[in-house]
Amino acid sequence: MGTRTGSHREVELSAAERVPVRTVFLVGFMGAGKSSVGRALSLRLGWGFEDLDDRIQAREGRSVGQIFRESGETGFRRAEADALRELVGEPVSSPRVVGLGGGAFVQAENAALLARTQAPIVFLDASVDELFRRCQQENVERPLRQDRERFRQLHEARRPHYMTGTVRVETTGKSVDAVAAEVAHHLGIAW
Repeated sequence: MGTRTGSHREVELSAAERVPVRTVFLVGFMGAGKSSVGRALSLRLGWGFEDLDDRIQAREGRSVGQIFRESGETGFRRAEADALRELVGEPVSSPRVVGLGGGAFVQAENAALLARTQAPIVFLDASVDELFRRCQQENVERPLRQDRERFRQLHEARRPHYMTGTVRVETTGKSVDAVAAEVAHHLGIAW
């Protein structure tokens, strides 16, 4: 698999500890690049890509923004957990990259479910200022993106959860392709 980051040190996994990677989960705050890096990584590896928010929207028949407006964050988190359980419960016929929404991995139920899969969880990280700048440049509805101070507070609350992933990849100042290459390198996946 590559390296595991635990207690802020990197430990190289032995050949006996490595399990063939069939699914890679990308986590991180809004604007981290989970969707764009996920697509680039999947294209280069010849794997499938799924954005969990797309699955949620298909299951619910409405956009993420509509779900937040009509059902609140609690309703969205319930739909998100249901979609993730469905995804994890499906047989993995071919390798895939899965991009999770910014709050998915923060939910204890979802984090525990992902831990049981033993699939690598890659935290795409960047400074809060960089993330806010990226989000301002996008034409994407983000129900929890508010003013800079609330954005910063939410980031600070979520970041410790993201840090429990398998590996952290810094994205600041890097192209999408460079980040995808770094993810593949950390996980020991050749392309």
